[in-house]
Amino acid sequence: MSVRSVVANFFAELKRRNLYRVGALYAVVAWVLLQLTANVAPILDLPPWIARTVLLLLVIGFPVALIFAWVHQLSPEGGTARAATGKLDWALIGALAVVIVLVSYEQLAPSQATRTAQQQASVEVQRVASATLPGISIAVLPFENLSGDAGQEFFSDGMTEEVTAALAKIPDLLVVARTSAFQFKTENRDIQSIGQQLHASHFIEGSVRKEGNRLRITAQLIQATNGVHVWTESYDRELTGVFAIQEDIAKAIAAALRVPLGLAPGEHLVANSMIAPESYEQYLRARTIWRSRNQAGNVGDRFVGAIAMLEQVVARDPGYAPAWALLGRMSNDRDKSDMATREALRLDPRNATYSAMVGIQAAQGNRAVSEDLRKQALAQDPNDPDNLDNFSNQLALAGRLKEALSIREKLRTLEPFVPVYNYITASIMVIGGQSKAAIPILEALPAATARNTVLAHAYAAEGRYGDAADTLLAINGGARDRASVEEAARLIRNAPTKVKAPESLPAWDQELSFVYLYVGAPDRVLDYQERLAAQYPVASQIRYLWSPDYAPVRKTERFKTFVRKMGLLDYWRARGWPDHCHPTTADDFVCE
Repeated sequence: MSVRSVVANFFAELKRRNLYRVGALYAVVAWVLLQLTANVAPILDLPPWIARTVLLLLVIGFPVALIFAWVHQLSPEGGTARAATGKLDWALIGALAVVIVLVSYEQLAPSQATRTAQQQASVEVQRVASATLPGISIAVLPFENLSGDAGQEFFSDGMTEEVTAALAKIPDLLVVARTSAFQFKTENRDIQSIGQQLHASHFIEGSVRKEGNRLRITAQLIQATNGVHVWTESYDRELTGVFAIQEDIAKAIAAALRVPLGLAPGEHLVANSMIAPESYEQYLRARTIWRSRNQAGNVGDRFVGAIAMLEQVVARDPGYAPAWALLGRMSNDRDKSDMATREALRLDPRNATYSAMVGIQAAQGNRAVSEDLRKQALAQDPNDPDNLDNFSNQLALAGRLKEALSIREKLRTLEPFVPVYNYITASIMVIGGQSKAAIPILEALPAATARNTVLAHAYAAEGRYGDAADTLLAINGGARDRASVEEAARLIRNAPTKVKAPESLPAWDQELSFVYLYVGAPDRVLDYQERLAAQYPVASQIRYLWSPDYAPVRKTERFKTFVRKMGLLDYWRARGWPDHCHPTTADDFVCE
């Protein structure tokens, strides 16, 4: 008998004993069992060994099934019958083909989860590339004062801010914690820990020794992850060369990090102006006072002295744009502020601040113009914390809370430790319906009148009326009448209980006005706003009226009349409607 005949007889015997049918049926059933295991295991949170065990048993069972079929001959005719191809065979063949196609597709084509993961990864890569390119974020830690005179602290702080400002002008360099870095002024510096807290990949440390008109400034660039010194240099110059030192430091750091400066021909990172040493020191002292504007103490008196110093600076050195810009921001006289800001912009359009001009336009009711100016300022420096803070607050006042909160997120990343920024962020979060998330931020801030009232509002929004009352009672001093604060605490503790005579309630201001809502007196909310608008037509603060619990107020005709008087309706039509309002006709709108 030939080999060919032996092989043919062997396959004929396999067919006679139904091994093809058994094999195909086993393959189909095994595949179904594996699919069930793969889909059920994650739902039941089964350990991985369960699926492996099922697979192993199915593999072992395959030859066992074939041997069983060979021995027992599953056909009705026994060992002598020849099985004909019937409907069962075609069904098995079809099922096996489907299994083969599905298995092949699973192996060769990506799953939906894989495709989703790939798409997300692609988006994330694009986001990271656009947000962090070139992957460097830098923070300037406060320069140490080595002059032996605590009264010279303003100068070392000034150097810190000047170097920070110079680096911020480099387009591809992300400068973070321009103010938050001062949090670590007196602490032992653990570079890696500070890097994590400030989201910085690199730091600049330095020291300043000032003796008369002589300066010795040392600066060093440090990698946050490992503390390695990337660059260091010392400068010995006359005080008149301080601008050149600042420029040299910024350029050397950019070179060490291989970041292009992005300067136009003849352009400088530092205002290259001849200024008397006395004028520069006065400017730095005034700016130190401006930076401390949110700290405790008699700010008004300090501002008067700072403004006087700046007026001396611009009289002595009229070409120094930073002094004009700071004078524009600090002056309470609208005409003087306007004039100083315009002069700063004329002298240095790129580097002078738009903040004072924005304030002037907003005070005059030109909301759209002030928004355009703010955008111009952010176009020049997208990461300027003061501009981000002011712009988000401006959007919140107009009811554009989603946009405002988006900017606040960026600001918190750039400046995590500035109390006034965190206070305003938490306030807008409460107004945006995020009271639960705002409470920890507010609780971490120093106790103060404004902080306590907003925290009490957040507690009340979460139904924590006892905590709200205790927080109000913790208010000490301030402009609020103690008796009215105690009455607010008493009522909010018993909330939500309606008072019988709403007209007898105290005249609470905008921050405390939330109490009206929890005692059944929403009609009283606009009393303060209308009184303020009557005195200062464009200065009224209506940010709190956008909070979710103020919805009954926003639905009234009184609110709509107030909005029209404030000039918000024209602004909304020009720049977009707030989150809770939309137009109904050409002359009317509705708020929810």
